[in-house]
Amino acid sequence: QRVEMKVPTFWDPDVYAAVGGVRQHLGQHGKRLVTPQEASDVGSYVTIGQHQQQFETIYVAIASYRDWQCTATVEDIFARAKYPQRIRVAIVDQVDPDDAKCAQPSTPCGTDPDQILCRYSHQIDRYEMDATLAVGPVFARHIGHRMYRGEYFAMQCDAHIKMVQDWDEDIVEQWKSADNEMAVLSTYLSDIQGAIDEQTGERLHLSRPIMCRTDYEGWGDERHLRHGQQPEGVPGIHGEPTLEPYWAAGFSFARGHFVVQVPYDQHLPMIFQGEEISIGLRGWTYGYDYYTPEKSVCFHMYAIGKNKIKRKSVKLFWEHSNLYTGSGSRAMARLLGIIQMDNGVDPDLWIHDEEEKYGIGKVRSLQKFFDTFGIHTETQTVEPHLCRFAGKKMQMAFKPHLRK
Repeated sequence: QRVEMKVPTFWDPDVYAAVGGVRQHLGQHGKRLVTPQEASDVGSYVTIGQHQQQFETIYVAIASYRDWQCTATVEDIFARAKYPQRIRVAIVDQVDPDDAKCAQPSTPCGTDPDQILCRYSHQIDRYEMDATLAVGPVFARHIGHRMYRGEYFAMQCDAHIKMVQDWDEDIVEQWKSADNEMAVLSTYLSDIQGAIDEQTGERLHLSRPIMCRTDYEGWGDERHLRHGQQPEGVPGIHGEPTLEPYWAAGFSFARGHFVVQVPYDQHLPMIFQGEEISIGLRGWTYGYDYYTPEKSVCFHMYAIGKNKIKRKSVKLFWEHSNLYTGSGSRAMARLLGIIQMDNGVDPDLWIHDEEEKYGIGKVRSLQKFFDTFGIHTETQTVEPHLCRFAGKKMQMAFKPHLRK
């Protein structure tokens, strides 16, 4: 059965129409590294306070699948920001008719307009999708990228996290300390239990994961890289984030041009594992560099410990997988084909629509990534010692060669 959906258009201001659009302006679709001047053309500001101080805006994209915790997450994002006026949250809310809607106040705003979700309702956008049409996080996050509207920073997170106090000021300062326009701060978030003082919002957990561990999983033509549990510890580098090889979907913070240049591919239905190596490799070929933050600004509620029963009650998108039989295999063939990890799969088995829009750049080659980080695509094996290099050694080796 064919279903047509109305979705937001990608952000592409008319001012760039004469040169072929904003992505052509920003490095010609990855054919070259975006220049500092081109990068500075992306990003809005908001004026706050009696001194009329300008702050960079922050776009936060959340994909939620029938998640009862989504509303609390959105509320927390605004409540614990130092400057909530700078934030816009976009929610892709995949729900059944009887499910609670994300970011819906507990009391009507007309009755209690002082509620957080009422005070900042004009900074919250919500795209609702019937849960039966949900085909995985890649498509939902694709819509989230379509909802971006030129903010200075773009952040992605899950629908079940908690923020530390003044998280916005904290993460912006950490990004700036990298001194790298192409920096992307990304990691698997630590568990929420014992991590935040509930009264003050103070961070109690000082260690953080670093993205350095991956391996092949799956069978046959669908074998792909999956980043498993990452090593966690107190940072050995202080005053700046630490370079790492891989990108994580659960938390990403970068300049807005990252989601403009490397949007989620809408042609990857029913993909769950595999999205991170796809975005990570595509971003690498556009010239982006991945870092783990020195300090965590948010923490994740995993289905472990006292939260196990709570999180296990949340439905997952593959409850309707019977409606999309076979689409995941074709999507994985496309995903692996684009990033040249398909190991000889017949290209006729996957669609080739919009490959420039959702493909790889030419700033760096994929082979350079594989060679640098010990990934052998022909034998589908990974050298196991990368985590001994990620950290101080990688920082010392790579940092002198990065463009500011």
